[in-house]
Amino acid sequence: MNNVLRRSILLLGGVFLVLALAIFLPGGIGWWEGWFFLAVFTLETIFASLYLWRRNPEIFAARSKLQSGIKPWDKVMMILLIVSIMTIFPVAGATHSAVPPWVIVVGYILLTIGMVGSVWVYGVNKFAEPGVRIQTDRGHKVVDTGPYAIVRHPLYATAFLIFGGFALPLGSYWALIPAAIAAMVLVVRTALEDRTLQRELEGYKDYAGRVRSRLIPGVW
Repeated sequence: MNNVLRRSILLLGGVFLVLALAIFLPGGIGWWEGWFFLAVFTLETIFASLYLWRRNPEIFAARSKLQSGIKPWDKVMMILLIVSIMTIFPVAGATHSAVPPWVIVVGYILLTIGMVGSVWVYGVNKFAEPGVRIQTDRGHKVVDTGPYAIVRHPLYATAFLIFGGFALPLGSYWALIPAAIAAMVLVVRTALEDRTLQRELEGYKDYAGRVRSRLIPGVW
């Protein structure tokens, strides 16, 4: 677990470095809204990580690297998703403007709710790896408690909130475009992943019969 912790810290550090470059190269080092966003996101990530390290430390091993056996189509989905998400920040840096304060407040509310929701997911599902595969090496089984009793892909549902929580606090309506693209990629990924799980994961088809919605309760 010490190796996992060290790898996770290095990974998070790398992510925040790339994030800072994506924000401040186009936005300027003096852009205080960018610094405030980075501080809030960093603090929320630290608190989430500390909680999960106590609640479900296995999730760090699951998400600290890509495992073998990821579906080929998901490798494409992951690339599209990462590119669209990371595009949010330079677009925001290049196009930020004076927006009503309530827009920024709504953005931080979306970000915080999304982060709390994702922590809930990671806390109950040790199989929440970054890539789609059937984890036979880890005794993969259906998780149907917590948020999984509401929708079948709650991590993706919270991601929609986080995407908006990336764009709006930085004061850029234009940044909502790559956020929307990321959301559309995630919808496609949800459909493909759900089809894979129903076909290959024992018990998932019965679970899908009990929990009808993939992302939005009563809608889809």
